[in-house]
Amino acid sequence: MDLTMNKKFYQQSIPERLETLKERTGLKPEDLKGFNPNGGLSLESANGMIENVVGLYSLPLGIAQNFFINGREVLVPMAIEEPSVVASASFMAKLAKASGGFEAGMRSQEMIGQLQVLDLADPHQAAAQVLEEKEALLAKAAAFHPNLAKYGGGPRNLEVRVIEDSPIGAFLVVHLIVDVQDAMGANLINSMLEHLASPIEEITGGRVHLRILSNLSDRRLAWARARFALAELAFGDYSGEEVRDGIIEAWAFADCDPYRAATHNKGVMNGIDAVVLACANDWRAVEAGAHAYAARSGRYRSLTQWSKAENGDLLGFIELPMALGIVGGATKLHPTAQASLKLMGVKTVAELGGIAAAVGLAQNLGALRALATEGIQRGHMSLHARQIALTAGAKPEQVDRLAKMLVEEKNIKLTRAQEILAQWNGK
Repeated sequence: MDLTMNKKFYQQSIPERLETLKERTGLKPEDLKGFNPNGGLSLESANGMIENVVGLYSLPLGIAQNFFINGREVLVPMAIEEPSVVASASFMAKLAKASGGFEAGMRSQEMIGQLQVLDLADPHQAAAQVLEEKEALLAKAAAFHPNLAKYGGGPRNLEVRVIEDSPIGAFLVVHLIVDVQDAMGANLINSMLEHLASPIEEITGGRVHLRILSNLSDRRLAWARARFALAELAFGDYSGEEVRDGIIEAWAFADCDPYRAATHNKGVMNGIDAVVLACANDWRAVEAGAHAYAARSGRYRSLTQWSKAENGDLLGFIELPMALGIVGGATKLHPTAQASLKLMGVKTVAELGGIAAAVGLAQNLGALRALATEGIQRGHMSLHARQIALTAGAKPEQVDRLAKMLVEEKNIKLTRAQEILAQWNGK
């Protein structure tokens, strides 16, 4: 029986939704076991991941629908506590699907490791000396992780920079560029840097201080683009042209003003972080890289671009660093992460990066569309009212009725919800 024939996904019970996922993907029950609270991360596993473990912290895990990416349907798990994000991304994906969906991918899987070289008599001469030994240094780094080459990865280049305007005087920075393939790459790169520290000290006569990867992974860029037809953008009293122009005008504000851009990009990351977290990846690294990349011109700007196509459609594009991995680390240890990757049908980190970028673009459109038309608060109102109803102690059968009443009264407050419940419950 196809459950979607009778109910929309959001109308189904949680067991029905899990059954629908199995029907739509062909995955087996054990593949989705990580979505069950009893099948997720165990205390024993958590105790091996970080220090001083006392328990587990849960977040809602929702499924964004309607994503058609690179010619295939993708059901996208999103771990987030904020209302309306999953629904908004799903709806914007539906609008994109009408015009062919999203194109998405990643430019490369190259990460940057940095060595800080101090106590140099002449940093510029030291830079030249390092470059003279570049091939030998790359060979040393490659020999430290020979298995990486078997998968098509490995050290790709060595670059040098002299920092002139430092509070401690001029010093040298050596960049090791490594193709890390499907790994996030932090531990791999850091170990390579440790291996190169002594040889670089011998070459330069200086002192290697920091040896650490950079989270501004601007060689590992994920991107997504989509087209939105005017007929799909129109709703209510708003024409497609009005919605399109309002979105472009709202984006222009963010692209020119850092105060607006900060909130604009936060909305982008609402979508991206939720996907990254569902796959047990380092969302702090992705956040750091995204915001640093947004400021690469010297001014903090929008991570997205919105424009008008020749035929009048709305065009959206996003590009940002995405340091992700699907092998090793927490991704391999966390059952929910494994279930998330299986649900999306992800086989490479490039696929995961493209999916996350597409969700970020969709979420950005949802926020801009709301801001440019009826205002952001209206979209949040009903879901916020449900949260208030639950906080007030509403029983499952009372939640929708109470939330609707709070919205109609335009008085979505905990005290009002408690008053209504007291009346209903005869207290």
